[in-house]
Amino acid sequence: MVTLDTIRKPVADDLAAFDEMVSRHFADDDSPMAEMLRYALSSRGKGIRPLVVLLSAAINSPSGRAGKRASLAAMLAEMIHVASLIHDDVIDEADMRRGRQSLNARWQSKNAVIAGDYILARTISIGMSSAQYDLVQHIFGTIATLCEGEVLQGAHARRRDTSRKDYLEIIYKKTAALISVSASAGAMASGASREKVDTMRRYGEALGMAFQIQDDILDYTAADSATGKPSHNDLREGKITLPLIALLESADAARREELLALLDRCAEDERAVEELSRAVVEGGGTESAARTMHSYLNRAAALAADYEPSPLRDALVNLCAYVGQRDR
Repeated sequence: MVTLDTIRKPVADDLAAFDEMVSRHFADDDSPMAEMLRYALSSRGKGIRPLVVLLSAAINSPSGRAGKRASLAAMLAEMIHVASLIHDDVIDEADMRRGRQSLNARWQSKNAVIAGDYILARTISIGMSSAQYDLVQHIFGTIATLCEGEVLQGAHARRRDTSRKDYLEIIYKKTAALISVSASAGAMASGASREKVDTMRRYGEALGMAFQIQDDILDYTAADSATGKPSHNDLREGKITLPLIALLESADAARREELLALLDRCAEDERAVEELSRAVVEGGGTESAARTMHSYLNRAAALAADYEPSPLRDALVNLCAYVGQRDR
């Protein structure tokens, strides 16, 4: 299996520069919420967004290095992501994030919201102070898109009417948009042509769609210990994701009503969660979702293959393989 460590190697120095920038601007913070910030930043996850920024910047740079503008772009994208996760946990009333207490569980929701807002405000301030206005405008536009995705998901969850088209719009806005912008911002940071910026935008979008679909598959198939959060959370929260959509699409009207009735009980009844999860897996819902995921990964890998052979191109292609193979 391809590992993230292997994928990171071609931009290892650039990742170190990015980490130093994040630490300087956020982890060394001496504000009243310093402890919360350090806690949030000490578990930033896989770092897919900054990695995509830096790989995109490096492969589009004559020097093969990402550079300072790309480090800034990587930090802006990553901190928007960190803030959005904090807010998501508050909205979902989630107690766990990556195997430990979420910020809202440890410091209460009102303080977590303030911490997320502070990170966004600080990120915007840093971006404006940098005077890299093209990157700032390009990246910050996704904040509104993330908010739209959250509202759209909540509205469909209440109505129980999420279609495949609705789902794809939601995951684009909640996940793929920021990964897409990360990829295109990396190319912009290196002065790439408009054509190459668009190539990387489409690469990031396809990768981001696949990433979220795999997350939704893992909610049905992975053990709690693998993902660091309780499995089947989407069902408990009433979210209709692609594995369930695939099963609903193949069901007759009566069976569809049965499945949606089970979903209505999932918030309070663990037996309903187990029954519906089993029905989705045994009914081929996760397999169908995996086929859709791989179609996006194939699209992303083909876009990466437009570049000349190099370790950086290999890393972009291998990142697609990693997304499809990951179990957490």
